Amino acid sequence: MALAGILTEAEIAAGLQSCPAAGSFNYETFFVKVGLNSKSKDQLTTVFAILDQDKSGFTEEDELELFLQNFTASAKALTDA
Repeated sequence: MALAGILTEAEIAAGLQSCPAAGSFNYETFFVKVGLNSKSKDQLTTVFAILDQDKSGFTEEDELELFLQNFTASAKALTDA
């Protein structure tokens, strides 16, 4: 995973455990659990570049749907639920 150099496996696991059920994803909680709130500006820029797969400078709906899969391939897709 591209995020492996920025986040530990334990941080990623904690983030994913914070949203186990459909409709339970809360980005603020997730970012704290994975430790993004304590990363440097350069690290956050790298994370955004990974999430912004089409390099548009924005994260579109289709990128957000697969957001968690950027952290681990086995993660669920996010939905509107």
